[in-house]
Amino acid sequence: MIVETHIIKLIQIAEVKAEGLIIQSSEDGLDLMGDLYYQGFDRVIIYANTITPDFFNLKNGIAGEILQKFANYRMRLVIVGDFSSLKKQSIKDFIFESNKGNQVNFLSSIKEALNALAN
Repeated sequence: MIVETHIIKLIQIAEVKAEGLIIQSSEDGLDLMGDLYYQGFDRVIIYANTITPDFFNLKNGIAGEILQKFANYRMRLVIVGDFSSLKKQSIKDFIFESNKGNQVNFLSSIKEALNALAN
């Protein structure tokens, strides 16, 4: 795992890159969030392909647990990926509602993610 730092308008943003899965459970998500928080980041970009597919099944609660911690710590998060292949309406609705706010967003490119987190 590599954490690349972007600084835009004096805002420090962590872009987390990895070859494989970095979040396979809610504990992994909490550990990542904690590590980044203690490194001074309060805005984070991760890629959907580094998160277990179970995250996108809302019934198991992984997404809720992870995203609640990010909200509690007031840490903004953007998950970058192609979400068009998601089949369940519940996750589509969840993404739609999340994207109305600025705490957690699901976007399609790193450029969109950096723009969203720089504001």
